[in-house]
Amino acid sequence: MILQFIQFDFLDLLDVVLVAVLIYQVYQIIRGTIAIRIFLGIFTIYLFWKIVEALNMELLSEILGQFIGVGVILLIIVFQEELRKFLLLVGNTEFLSSRMLSGNMFHFGAKEKSTLSLNIKDIARACANMSRSKTGAIIVISKTSELDFYLGSGEILNARISQSLIENIFFKNSPMHDGAVLIKDNTILAARCVLPVSENKDLPPTMGMRHRAALGITEKTSAIALIVSEETGKISTVQAGKFKLNITPENLEFHLNKILQET
Repeated sequence: MILQFIQFDFLDLLDVVLVAVLIYQVYQIIRGTIAIRIFLGIFTIYLFWKIVEALNMELLSEILGQFIGVGVILLIIVFQEELRKFLLLVGNTEFLSSRMLSGNMFHFGAKEKSTLSLNIKDIARACANMSRSKTGAIIVISKTSELDFYLGSGEILNARISQSLIENIFFKNSPMHDGAVLIKDNTILAARCVLPVSENKDLPPTMGMRHRAALGITEKTSAIALIVSEETGKISTVQAGKFKLNITPENLEFHLNKILQET
């Protein structure tokens, strides 16, 4: 038989299952980010190497083996931000205890059930008012804990969402207006947060740093970013690295409901 050299027992099955679970969890951490493409590319090369090794193609197996060996170092360099985020999550005592007690220790990237319904109406109204007054703003909304990585760069608020609070944060004379507001579970986690800026060279010159920061955070996480332009007052959203431009204030609440249901 062609596959006679393959021996498969219970331990092999367990090995495959554990590897599948590990790969799935890594995917959950980096999904929606640009790193997913690099991960899939390296994983494909690794699978090809194991197939070549099983077929006893020594020369090609040796070349791919050397590449994989160096690839471990490359992975640490390329995924340093994702690895840091993973280690921060694992090292969080509150995170560990809640995962262990709930039996979800391995669902690092899974969506968590929100305890509070998101107040989209107040977010939309605040953005509509800021659009009319041409007040620049950037709001990032997520259903998971992936934004925790960026909290340290801003001012922790942990305040309930309200229209007046959002408008006061981004008021031009406010000390917290410069930076992003991070939202999860109907709570404004922090304001004045620094976001990763996208290096995408295809963006038109009319898009400033707010748009680049909004694009950057959605390239690295599954969050949704909402931008109000200070120059034009136009409202935009970004999801998974894709812009929806020139959203009217009247249509914003409906649009936010739609994209948040998709995530």
